[in-house]
Amino acid sequence: MKRIAIVLLLIASSAAAQSLDQMIDREIPSLLTTYKQLHAAPELSMQEKNSSALVASRLKELGYEVTYPVGQYLEPGATCYGVVAIMRNGTGPTLLVRSDMDALPVQEQTGLPYASTVRAKSQSGDDVPVMHACGHDIHMTTLMGTAKMLAQMKSQWHGTLMLIGQPAEEVVKGADGMLRDHLYERFPKPDYAIAFHDNASLPAGQVGYTPGYLMASADSINVTIRGLGGHGASPQTTKDPVVMAAQFINALQTIVSREDSPLDPVVVTVGSIHGGTKRNIIPDEVQLLMTVRTYKPEVRKRVVASIERIARGIAMSAGVPEDRMPVVELLAGESVDSTYNDPALTERIAGALTKGMGAANVVRIDPLMVSEDFGRFGIDRKIPICMLNVGAVDPAKIASGQRLPSLHSSGFAPLPDPTLRGAIKAMTLAVLEILH
Repeated sequence: MKRIAIVLLLIASSAAAQSLDQMIDREIPSLLTTYKQLHAAPELSMQEKNSSALVASRLKELGYEVTYPVGQYLEPGATCYGVVAIMRNGTGPTLLVRSDMDALPVQEQTGLPYASTVRAKSQSGDDVPVMHACGHDIHMTTLMGTAKMLAQMKSQWHGTLMLIGQPAEEVVKGADGMLRDHLYERFPKPDYAIAFHDNASLPAGQVGYTPGYLMASADSINVTIRGLGGHGASPQTTKDPVVMAAQFINALQTIVSREDSPLDPVVVTVGSIHGGTKRNIIPDEVQLLMTVRTYKPEVRKRVVASIERIARGIAMSAGVPEDRMPVVELLAGESVDSTYNDPALTERIAGALTKGMGAANVVRIDPLMVSEDFGRFGIDRKIPICMLNVGAVDPAKIASGQRLPSLHSSGFAPLPDPTLRGAIKAMTLAVLEILH
């Protein structure tokens, strides 16, 4: 009897997968239209008014209890365009499924007929081009597609489904903004949280998973090297911050090569330097804008401390007076913790996807050094989370060996049809696994 039950279960699983494929087939034409609409009308972080309204209206049409907008930013007068959609379906776990919605200040150069020509005012007031260069248009469309699949498959799952349209991921403010608005007090607190991100190196529709650390923490740091300026012809009367800045940048390399274990990934990047106004004037100060990426909290803390120590040590060796020591500023509002996939949850989902999509379509991938704020929904690992990757690249381009545009590139363009099919199927199967 036990063997018969197992066989019947496998047959039922196969039939459900086939039915899901057919359901996706029926919805793909309208979903592609929605995707192109979103791609052509991107909105910058903290400005996702129209995108969030579209997501909210579509989810409401599907029978979800929709609340919008949800969220509070620290910035006065800024609206947090978060979307929360709830579907209650009997007794069972509560599962959060997140999509982000914001775009980037990038000039699109894909040549697509639905390419963005949008320009907008940035938070600093600059007129900038806007593009969905990170695939959040794919993410929103997948959320709507998955929502429809699950609304039509209510007999196959039980519990509470909580769909999140999150703003401001690119500036790591959206998740915090929604939590600040008492997300888990106003709505059911999830037992699990899942999400996905498109991937610019995997074949379109293929799913990548990583138990444990998936993405790095990111710390935004400003370092101001202060000296004593003067005439370029009399350097002996100055304390040159340009020279000290050069020494500082070179010395930073020893943090990774000599202070950190080779088994603990660390990236220290100086992305911008500002100093001086004229070639024959030694300035009073030089500012460096930096990012630090790590996985482990203890490594993160040690690297930031090393940056402070090295900056001060170079200033001391140059004879800079105490009141002109460097200023090291950690920008908490622009920093984010690492994304840690709960290993048990991730392996469980990967097993379900392998059964439902085939082993060739589900692969284990290496951790990434990019950063995300999805992990905030896990509340310091109190709630198990899992973020998947879904390939977005034409397999023929991968096979050709040509350079592939990365995320955040002006040339990045997902292959929409297979990417959406793979993402919607993966997310639907993941939800069914958790709420089966």
